[in-house]
Amino acid sequence: MNEVQTLTYPIEKLKSFSSSVFQYFGVDKADADLASDVLAAADLRDISSHGVARLHTYFDMFELGRINPKPKVSVVRETPSTATVDGDNGLGLVVGPKANRIAMDKALASGSGWVSVRHTNHFGIAGYYVLQALKHDLIGWAMTNSTKLVAPLWGGERRLGTNPIAIAFPALKERPIVIDMATTAAAYGKVEMARRKGEQLPEGWAIDAQGQPTTDPNQMVQGGALLPLGSTRERGGHKGYCLATMVDVLSCVLSGANWGPFAPPFALRQEIPERSVGKGIGHFFGALRIDGFIDADEFKRQIDDYVQTMRATKPAPGTDGPLVPGDPEADAEAIRRVVGIPLILPVVEELRDISRKTKIAFD
Repeated sequence: MNEVQTLTYPIEKLKSFSSSVFQYFGVDKADADLASDVLAAADLRDISSHGVARLHTYFDMFELGRINPKPKVSVVRETPSTATVDGDNGLGLVVGPKANRIAMDKALASGSGWVSVRHTNHFGIAGYYVLQALKHDLIGWAMTNSTKLVAPLWGGERRLGTNPIAIAFPALKERPIVIDMATTAAAYGKVEMARRKGEQLPEGWAIDAQGQPTTDPNQMVQGGALLPLGSTRERGGHKGYCLATMVDVLSCVLSGANWGPFAPPFALRQEIPERSVGKGIGHFFGALRIDGFIDADEFKRQIDDYVQTMRATKPAPGTDGPLVPGDPEADAEAIRRVVGIPLILPVVEELRDISRKTKIAFD
């Protein structure tokens, strides 16, 4: 493993810088602050590939006019518990939270809320949205499709996005259960971070342009593909493929966004699709009011018991025992709020490049 220099920054400094960059391109301050909160959530929870490490990509897309800084986010179809939202090609970090808010409001009013979104782009970590639902004592759901990077099971080329899924359940005294995962063997951001660090990928993550297994992140990026969660049929790759398909249908077919290989690129080096079957990429948000099913406190007491039972499991040899979904991220956030966010030097240099081009102070 190559040693890469790391510098540490207070989260408020990174949030302020991100917000100023978005405002530089004409994003309203309230929306810019909201977008920076989504990025900060990733950095705090040690999902570093989706925090300020992504800021230069947003910067590049704004420079090329590929993101609308002042979108008119609109509801184009709805019932008391469902809606389709058009993001007007706005910043996904703004469109996503607004659509999620609609789902939560519908849940609070009607018991459940389900919102499918089109004409948007990368919305950050899916976990951000379900954490917002927890603040209202709701069970939250979030998912999104993304640019094609993933081969379907037994496929030798890119056809799907990493298509993450998140869901969160509130507890009474214990930490909530927070599930946030890509439907691939690993998120693409981890490949990007491996490239920056000069590291190899674990086996089972990727194939090269010829469809052969590879541990070289550059071969994956240069015409290769990620593999579905599970990687091979014998290891359960069909399950990751099926989950990715579910995300595509709920986020895109349901809303009128581009599914599968037709999702538009987010990073500049990514391939332009040969055709369009909808508008932008798509998201899907859900929220459930617990008391529509069971007394809310009783549910949360049972979640406490569930968490405690899992933690009390006999450890496997050589381990400290099972974690509960969300534990690593919550542990990281508790530390990083105090000591700051570690950024590897290649990410810092990208932020410094933005600073030079915008004249917004960073260091």
